[in-house]
Amino acid sequence: MSIAQNKKAFHDYFIEEKHEAGIVLEGWEVKAIRAVRVQLKEAYVIIRSGELFLIGCHISPLPTASTHVHPDPVRTRKLLLHATEIYKLIGKVERAGYTLVPLDLHYTRGRIKLEIGLAKGKKQHDKRETEKDRDWQREKQRLMRNK
Repeated sequence: MSIAQNKKAFHDYFIEEKHEAGIVLEGWEVKAIRAVRVQLKEAYVIIRSGELFLIGCHISPLPTASTHVHPDPVRTRKLLLHATEIYKLIGKVERAGYTLVPLDLHYTRGRIKLEIGLAKGKKQHDKRETEKDRDWQREKQRLMRNK
């Protein structure tokens, strides 16, 4: 079940591979995510010293958050993957033009997981071409329904 999606990533990048990663969260963050107070739009994934980190993901704290916890909505969160997967991703990201982008925050067997994609940036003409294809598919469906 999807919690939040990053639709902008599919517009700006060609997604070549997808990986599911765990995410290290605090208690107030889990409660806020269950209340769907999360946004992935400006988020990105970086590699620091052989570990993956999610930066820019905004999780709005609930107003009933504990009084002794001072929530930081955009803190850096560590992502959990197997070491072999991380090494493969590091090897691919080191090549020119590849980046890691968060695609989807969802539940898997009661746990909150983040789907990250290995992506290559789109040029402006690629974005226009994708838009034309999408419009044509929509028009085709509309014509088929009217027959």
